[in-house]
Amino acid sequence: MSLVLDAGAFIAYERGDRTVHAFLLKAAEAEDSVKTSTGVVSQVWRDGARQVALAQLLRGVEEIALTPQRARAIGELLRLARSTDVVDASLVELARDGDEILTGDPDDLLQLANQSGKTLVITPVSTRRGRPKSRPR
Repeated sequence: MSLVLDAGAFIAYERGDRTVHAFLLKAAEAEDSVKTSTGVVSQVWRDGARQVALAQLLRGVEEIALTPQRARAIGELLRLARSTDVVDASLVELARDGDEILTGDPDDLLQLANQSGKTLVITPVSTRRGRPKSRPR
């Protein structure tokens, strides 16, 4: 099994999200690979000098490049799902049965996963800063 990270997971990690840290620790302990697409990296990478935590995390993440063969498979998946998000589709395309995708956008990934024919676990993570707002009493 692999843990697959979308942009939301990287953003949450940079913000110190404990859930993402726990998933990464669990993957490391189980010796599961951690993967993402180069498209996701382009969504989150802005300044390596300021993104030290992200740079460190990426050292242990396999970045899967968009090849001509993968591009065609992604395009077919987008047609089936009636979607246009190439980066989300690239994550579903690179994932294998049993993989878990950490995402800030579970609805789009669920639609793509359902059309892929793969059995994937789609786990939402929060990309919000700080603590949740308390309810008025």
